[in-house]
Amino acid sequence: MGKPTGFMEYERQSQRERDPLERTKDWKDYTAPMSEEEIKQQGARCMDCGVPTCHTGTEINGVTTGCPVYHLIPEWNDLVYQGQWKEALKREHLMNNFPEFTGTACPAPCEGACVLGINEPPVAIRTVERAIIEKGFEEGWVVPEPPESRTGKKVAVIGSGPAGLAAAAQLNKAGHWVTVFERSDRVGGLLTYGIPEMKLPYSMVERRVNLLKEEGITFVTNTEVGKDYPVSKLEKEFDSTILCGGATVHRNVQVEGRDLKGIHYAMDFLHANTKSLLDSNLEDGNYLSAEGKDVIVIGGGDTGTDCLATSVRHNCKSLTQFDIYDKKGSIRDALGNPWPQYPVVHRIEYGQKEAASRYGDDPRAYAVQTTKFVGDDNGHVKEVHTVNVKLRIDEEGNRIREVIPGTEKVWPADLVLLAIGFSGPEQGLIGQLGLETNPNSTVKAEYGEYTTNVEGVFSAGDMRRGQSLIVWAINEGREAARECDRYLMGATVLP
Repeated sequence: MGKPTGFMEYERQSQRERDPLERTKDWKDYTAPMSEEEIKQQGARCMDCGVPTCHTGTEINGVTTGCPVYHLIPEWNDLVYQGQWKEALKREHLMNNFPEFTGTACPAPCEGACVLGINEPPVAIRTVERAIIEKGFEEGWVVPEPPESRTGKKVAVIGSGPAGLAAAAQLNKAGHWVTVFERSDRVGGLLTYGIPEMKLPYSMVERRVNLLKEEGITFVTNTEVGKDYPVSKLEKEFDSTILCGGATVHRNVQVEGRDLKGIHYAMDFLHANTKSLLDSNLEDGNYLSAEGKDVIVIGGGDTGTDCLATSVRHNCKSLTQFDIYDKKGSIRDALGNPWPQYPVVHRIEYGQKEAASRYGDDPRAYAVQTTKFVGDDNGHVKEVHTVNVKLRIDEEGNRIREVIPGTEKVWPADLVLLAIGFSGPEQGLIGQLGLETNPNSTVKAEYGEYTTNVEGVFSAGDMRRGQSLIVWAINEGREAARECDRYLMGATVLP
């Protein structure tokens, strides 16, 4: 512990941001760099607890607490405070292949489990994490590290999101020849096309992918296994397969008027915008524009926030985000949401800040349930009808939302974006391979083992566990690689 009184001397300072109004004029990273001294002070706030809870990921009441990749957080916090950045980078990479992704886009359940957070603002763990890896790239410390020898075994990884990339990176370290298949034109999965450019720049993904290529991993894009690449060929050419295709079946809103034009899934909106932006700086027009429109975003999570930020940059006319939950308090409920659970508190994220800077107020409407969509004579949505609801827990513990009479409201809408998550993985390839599935449609494979009912076929990430966090995807990709290596070699050296 480098600074015993650090948590008393320094205030929490999370990642600095550019001015909300100014940054909406471009698609550049919305964050701003912090000085080395500022980062060292944040590292100094870490108490190097005797029994730290930040680095051990688990789930409490279905919500993640702590870090699922078992990041050595107290160690690299102390190393940063001591100015030993290169050593901090080594410790960071030991448990996480891609700290730049988690340091940028993870909701940081580690901070929710920080012991300091019991009665003080927690350590800005994610801010320090990102600073370490960025300094590593700037100083040229992050270089390709191909394996010294090859086993001759060939492994196919289906999907190039965080789970697929983590599995590929680990298997390559073990000396196997790895081919990653991606159906989109760019590698990265939802890292590339699900998270907007200003939140996670594609250059960050591309930088890491280029390193993986130099280490010997092969990437095949524009290729959907089971459609463009036959399963029979997959089984013939590879010794093993790891499925990391994600959970990409959208959840829908089943209300009157759903089939009207102008109602889209959030991920379609975000994907098209990022592709057009990367292809042509939006000059090709191949995206869903919110310009001049009254935009309604249904869903209060991160994807909904990303839709806000994108719509603001399109110069929409108005912007509203529906959240089915009540507005949360500013501090956690000591009884219903005690430490070290992830704090369920009111947050103002980057997209809400930007919307408020442009339109004058936080765009969120709380405890709102959509009842129907109404269209014009051309079959295009023009209104969203809603009602307010309250949550009640019945005798069996079921959550029931009851309508509050007299709260009906009509909202003007030209563009409606559904950001209410995903129900599970697509079933095409799963069916072709003859894989067993769980009742929620995910691939049946035990956590920690990742083996399916088909010999040599493994599954990890959202395809196995359902919609989850980047950090869980990396955790599962790494662990699935370990079990795949054990299957191929009879033993494994992978963690």
